[in-house]
Amino acid sequence: MNLDKLRKICMSFPGATEGLKWEDHICFMVAEKIFCITSESGGANVKVTPEQFEELTERDGILPAPYMAHNKWLYIERFSALKPKEWEFYLRQSYDIIASKLPKKTREKLH
Repeated sequence: MNLDKLRKICMSFPGATEGLKWEDHICFMVAEKIFCITSESGGANVKVTPEQFEELTERDGILPAPYMAHNKWLYIERFSALKPKEWEFYLRQSYDIIASKLPKKTREKLH
C-alpha cells in the first residue's frame, strides 16, 4: 500500500472528496465528514468497530489514534502494517460507518 493506492480506494467511494487540513493532513471525506486521515509520510487514521479496535490495537504498528481513540479511531503507523485487502476492507468500513451517520437525505444522494 502507498498513498496513491490509498487515494484511489478512498476516492472510489460514492461522494468521496479529498482535502487538506491542519496544514499537512490529507483527509478523505464524505459530506464533509472525515473517514480517513493520512499524510505524505505514510500511515493513516480510520474508524473501526469497538471489537476491531480492541483486536487491532494488539497488532504491531497499530495504535489508538491520538485524540480520537475514545471514538474508536485507529492510527496505523505505516502502510505495511496491513495487507492490501485489509486496507480495502477497513477503508470501506470506515467510510460506511461515517456515511451511516449522515442525514437520510444526504445518504440518498450518495448512491
